[in-house]
Amino acid sequence: MRNSVRPILLVGFALLAIQGCSGPDSGAKRAASDTRAKEPVATARPEQVFWGDEHIHTGWSGDAGLGGTTLSPEEALRFVRGEAVRSSNGVMAKLDRPLDWAAITDHSDGMGTINQLRDGNAEMMADPTAKRWFEQMKIGGSAGLAAAREAIVAQATGKLPKVMMDPKWMVSAWAQNIKISEKYNEPGTFTSFIAFEWSSQAGGNNLHRNVIFRDGADRTSQVIPLTTFASGDPATLWAWLAAYEAKTGGQVLAIPHNGNLSNGRMFEEQQYDGSPMTAEWARARARWEPLFEIYQTKGQSEASMALSPTDEMSQFEVWDTANLTGVAKKPGMKRTEYLREALKSGMRIEGQLGVNPFQYGMAAGTDAHTGLSTPLENNYMGEAATNEPQPGRWNEMSKAETSGYVRRFWTTSAQGYTGVWATANTREALWDAMKRRETYASSGPRITVRFFGGYQFAPGDAGASNLASVGYAKGVPMGGQLGPAKAGAKPTFLISALKDPAGANLDRAQVIKGWVDATGKTHERVIDVVWSDSRNRRITAGRLTPVGNSVDLARATYRNDIGASQLTGVFTDTDFDPRQRAFYYLRVVEIPTPRWTAYDAARFKVKMTPDVTMTLQERAVTSPIWYTPG
Repeated sequence: MRNSVRPILLVGFALLAIQGCSGPDSGAKRAASDTRAKEPVATARPEQVFWGDEHIHTGWSGDAGLGGTTLSPEEALRFVRGEAVRSSNGVMAKLDRPLDWAAITDHSDGMGTINQLRDGNAEMMADPTAKRWFEQMKIGGSAGLAAAREAIVAQATGKLPKVMMDPKWMVSAWAQNIKISEKYNEPGTFTSFIAFEWSSQAGGNNLHRNVIFRDGADRTSQVIPLTTFASGDPATLWAWLAAYEAKTGGQVLAIPHNGNLSNGRMFEEQQYDGSPMTAEWARARARWEPLFEIYQTKGQSEASMALSPTDEMSQFEVWDTANLTGVAKKPGMKRTEYLREALKSGMRIEGQLGVNPFQYGMAAGTDAHTGLSTPLENNYMGEAATNEPQPGRWNEMSKAETSGYVRRFWTTSAQGYTGVWATANTREALWDAMKRRETYASSGPRITVRFFGGYQFAPGDAGASNLASVGYAKGVPMGGQLGPAKAGAKPTFLISALKDPAGANLDRAQVIKGWVDATGKTHERVIDVVWSDSRNRRITAGRLTPVGNSVDLARATYRNDIGASQLTGVFTDTDFDPRQRAFYYLRVVEIPTPRWTAYDAARFKVKMTPDVTMTLQERAVTSPIWYTPG
């Protein structure tokens, strides 16, 4: 059966149905249309994965609003809950499958100012720069986008108009944000996290954090979000988070994102001001930041072939040439931008300081600045309002004002979602699961993944009907810590992956191991553990033979006659050395499918240049399981 393309309608106000990875089985799509629990029933152990987006911007973010986005947090939440909404350009849009949870993370810097600017507030109009941006907003299109880019650079260089940094605008906007989040939070059916984005980006180096509260209005209304106007030092944010908990009795965490645009600053092995790391500093980072965002529209930050040359799968949706404002990277910067390297470095630092500052689990979010969460190749709504579907968007250019560096829109990515294994669909249960790192990141598909580590798993456990029960009984889940190894024992890992019912079959499941040797040198190994068509495919010269490719680019279709619907197995680390720190995580990869550029080319009858990527292998990556000697 072939995977059909559903056309995007851009005329009038026709309904635009946004699908998941469009699989060939329409019956499966209908069955998967709404998998959310309808009652707030809690379980003793996580029995269901809840899908969400921890990174959504609306027209209330300054850059999004200047760029033409008009949707509010209310419309963004209605959309992810499965309702039809009208996009900023007048197209009706609706998800085929609603999400279970979401966090609206509008920027704290300038929160509330964009609404005042849009309304022509007299104080705003007294500032020449703000007035010019207002006029560009009214024109819209490329003029509005130019204003948004200028505002980003102004923030990065500390040159925002003073009127836009006045905290009085934030008070009202934050109160409205909380009110909207409370309105759409429905325990057991849909979770709306109260959240904001703290957007440190000095010099264009992205050190942003999404701040996610466990709490409701009673606690979050006691504060207003922290901005970066006084300081872009992440330690300032950690101190603010500690003060929030001390003041309100609430709980909060932060998720750093997009390390690939930090020009080496995200995981640099020193403090923000250049002073050496301390155990206290490392402990604070580990305390407040349990997760890291590896997939989003500006590329992936899991791994790079420049750092992992034997990992062919790491050459996936790479954006690693410059920072946010187009300042080109220098040699050596990439090593402190990608999470896999940080996971290895963190264990080495733990051997020196006694604390691992980079003990991160996996998360993903769209970073959509449209108010529409659509990490979906077949109907990608773009990063900004100006990037909504149209024939020429693939070749649009984004020029960074500070350097003249140009990116073309086709290089942006349709990704990602976070899967959370929680005991209920509530703020408390989901947040607790995030805190313990029982999460995984998907580039978009809703692949169901289980990953347990222990010392007692046997091959027969992979076929157990109650696999999760066996996993929790014999080991720890993703995000967990293995206990000390008994003499002669070796870590074993229980693996299960089930394809997205509305998506593509699975190619392979890989265990990624990182470790530190006795000299402090770090290592990694990517192991293909279980794969489809195991009778005909094998490891040859250290590489698994390819799964094949069923993509028809002319029609932007694929066939599920290759790959597998499920992959299960048990992996034993026969090279385990109990004296060495190590981590293990699972990566599950789909068969090749059309990229959003291929869907655009087919539906708009556009011929793109040969450098444009037209296929990809979507994937999901779990939080690691760590082993520490003793």
